[in-house]
Amino acid sequence: MSLLHFTSSSEHKLYCLLMPCFIPAYTSENVFGFLKKRILTHASVAAVERRVTSLQQTLLRRRNRHCVPDVRDIFTPPEKVRGCARTHTHTHTHTLRLIILCQHQRVSEKAETELNVEVAFSEQALTYRDNHQRLKVTASSNSPDDKLPNFKLLRDKTGQTRIGDLSPLDMKKVRRLVLVESTALFDTAGIDLKAHKAVKVKTKESGLFGVPLVTLLDQDQRQAAGTKVPLILQRLISHIEKEGLDTEGLLRIPGAAIRLKSLCQDLESSFWGGHNGVFDWQQLKQHDAASLLKMLIRELPHPLLTVEYLNAFIAVNKLPTKKQQLQALNLLVLLLPEANRDTLKALVEFFKRVIDHQAKNKMTLNNVSVVMAPNIFMFKGFRSKVTEQQEFSMATSTANIVRLLIRYQNLLWTIPKFIMTQVRHQNMESLRKQNKERAVRKLLKKITTDKPRKSSKSTFFSQGFIRVQAPQFSKVSMAVQLTEELQAADVLTRFLSQDSSVAVKREELCLYETGGNIKERCLDGETYMKDLFQVNPTAEWVIRAVQR
Repeated sequence: MSLLHFTSSSEHKLYCLLMPCFIPAYTSENVFGFLKKRILTHASVAAVERRVTSLQQTLLRRRNRHCVPDVRDIFTPPEKVRGCARTHTHTHTHTLRLIILCQHQRVSEKAETELNVEVAFSEQALTYRDNHQRLKVTASSNSPDDKLPNFKLLRDKTGQTRIGDLSPLDMKKVRRLVLVESTALFDTAGIDLKAHKAVKVKTKESGLFGVPLVTLLDQDQRQAAGTKVPLILQRLISHIEKEGLDTEGLLRIPGAAIRLKSLCQDLESSFWGGHNGVFDWQQLKQHDAASLLKMLIRELPHPLLTVEYLNAFIAVNKLPTKKQQLQALNLLVLLLPEANRDTLKALVEFFKRVIDHQAKNKMTLNNVSVVMAPNIFMFKGFRSKVTEQQEFSMATSTANIVRLLIRYQNLLWTIPKFIMTQVRHQNMESLRKQNKERAVRKLLKKITTDKPRKSSKSTFFSQGFIRVQAPQFSKVSMAVQLTEELQAADVLTRFLSQDSSVAVKREELCLYETGGNIKERCLDGETYMKDLFQVNPTAEWVIRAVQR
């Protein structure tokens, strides 16, 4: 708060204004406690206490002093009297305004830490721009790690939707909507995004280092179906963690260049075994493994953040507030191809685990970000086109982006509610168009034949129950009564208590919302079922194992 830094004169004026709040029974303890809780730091409070004591002594001397009336007050209406009463009232007015201002600032600070995902980010940015035309970035990119705002999502009773919870069909709609929204958000800030020029790079068709991400995954999926993050990356992370994350300078201290070159050749020839044998992981030192991990990302012929969106990620720094920067990153993460997004998530999760051991490894959030930014943003096909000075400058500016990706990863891999609302509207519109295309006779016939069943279903719902299906298990369905407090997690708990034959772990099960205005959605455990039912009353509810 700006009120934390007063000059001596302004401090004294502030105390004089605040004193009437405690009249008629005010003490230095009252004022001291009020200011300590409301406005000042501990250091400033000590100064306040000294000045309050001095002010009290002055007031005591003045208390018995006779107030000489002004002759003009005789001819002035009561509400405009100029005497001591007017001065006292004027002081009260200023005091109340100051207190209201302080309270408003505290509310604003609280609001700054909450992410509103019900209103489009571009609309929020437009409101901010209209109200703060001259305001610059509220938090500098090089602010200490512990000064980053503690952002949190406003809780939505219909549940939080994470990437991977939606069907591929709905995710295609999400991507189209997010592309429009991200463009509007940057336009609101006057940022003109130009696509990064693609650089033609010769790429290998097989191997580990210098191979496109898609090629890496294609190779891995032939060995292990369903692989979403390159196995070499998973194996390097696993080895580093096995050796322990307490090693000082982890990710920062490089391995020996000659040894790294030899290790690369060994991995290329024997990672998958074969006639060259199996790679000996025990010989791999921790700093060498960390260097290989950085090399794997750095040597990608195309950037992990993609050529298409690299400039957009870099431009995030130009947005005026940390909140808008976070909102832009949320949209950009949603725009990334699935392979790039999953690999980036695996990396930032690993970085977070390294940072958790910073007391011993000395790798703070800022240190990890500075070290990793060049490897993520300076890809192989681009590095040859920039000077060393440009590379240094770019590394400095992009470190803030990496910091935000690591610090707020739990928020960035979610789908905002306003995007989900638009997806539901699009699905409903598609259903309406399908219904209009049907012949009138078929529609009438369907209404006639479905009437008894529809009535029965309506009666079932009107009684406050839903039918939950579980076709994969012996208990294929159960009726669940909707209450104000019933959550998706409660439904799963009740199902498991009624079917003891289920061999799947609790965390591997999910209650799915299918049909109606959504294709398919795995529900967050804290979803309130009654609220969601009101949003999608024609949906079906299915319990099955999570498919990630």
